[in-house]
Amino acid sequence: MQKIIIDEEFKTLLPALDKDTFALLEENLIQNGCRDSIVLWGNILIDGHNRYEICSRHGIPFNTIAKDFDSREEALIWIISTQVSRRNLTPIQLSHFRGLHYMADRKMHGGNRRNSTEISSGHSGILKSTAGRLAGQYRVSPRTIARDARTAAAIEAIGEISPSAKKMILSGEAGLDKKKLGGLSEKPTEEIEAVAAAIENGTYEKQPATPSASSAPEKPVDSILAKIPPLQLAIDDLSASLSVLPKIRSDADKTKMKAALYPCVKQIEDLYRQIR
Repeated sequence: MQKIIIDEEFKTLLPALDKDTFALLEENLIQNGCRDSIVLWGNILIDGHNRYEICSRHGIPFNTIAKDFDSREEALIWIISTQVSRRNLTPIQLSHFRGLHYMADRKMHGGNRRNSTEISSGHSGILKSTAGRLAGQYRVSPRTIARDARTAAAIEAIGEISPSAKKMILSGEAGLDKKKLGGLSEKPTEEIEAVAAAIENGTYEKQPATPSASSAPEKPVDSILAKIPPLQLAIDDLSASLSVLPKIRSDADKTKMKAALYPCVKQIEDLYRQIR
C-alpha cells in the first residue's frame, strides 16, 4: 500500500473544521464511505486531509488521484486555488490565500518571497505583472493583491514564531485586522516576536473600533454588512477596482473604459448573488 506523507506546511494551509462539522463529516464517511478521492502529489497529500484522517482511523477504503507539479510552489498554488473555489472563507483567510499565491508565483519566477521592501514599493516589473494577473483571477484590484502580500508575509512570519498564534489570527480569535498585519510585515523581528507571544498567551489587546459607537452611531446598513464579512469584502474590492478606472477624455477612451468596467460588472453580479 502506498505510504502517504502529511506535509505540515500544506496541511496548515487548510482552514480547520470546527468540531461539529468534523463530526458530521466523520458520520457521513462511516455511513456512506469515502466517495471523493484523496489527491496526492507523489506521496504527499495535497487535498483531503480530514477525509484521510477519518478513513485511516476507521479503516474506510478510499481512492486517490495523482497530480503532477514541477515545483512545490505549483503544488501550493493548486491547493490555494482549490480552497478559494470550494470554501466560504473569511476576509482574513481569503487575503492570506491571495497573498500566499502572489508570493509563491513570484518565487517560481525568481522573486524573493521575503523581500518586504519590494512588496511595499511596487517598483518591480515582476511584482506589477503578477499582481495584475492575480487581480484578474480573483476579481480584485492589483493594489488589493499587493496589500494581501504584506498581510500574508506578516502571518507567515508570526507562524514561524508561533503556529498557534497564526491559527488564532486566521480564525479571527486574535483580532488583528489586515491593516495591522500589513504594517507588521515591515517591522523588526523583535516586534513581530512580541506580537506573536502576546497573541499566544492571550495578552494582545484588540484594537478598538474607530469611530466609537458613542461618537458615531452605527448606520443600519453598516450593522447588516458587519454580519456578512464576504459581502463587505466584495464591496471593498469593488470600490478599489472602481477607484483605478481611467477617466474618459475622448471618444477613443470609451473602449478602454468599457474594458476596465467589465470586471466590475462581474463583481457586481457576484455581489448581487450573495444577497439573500
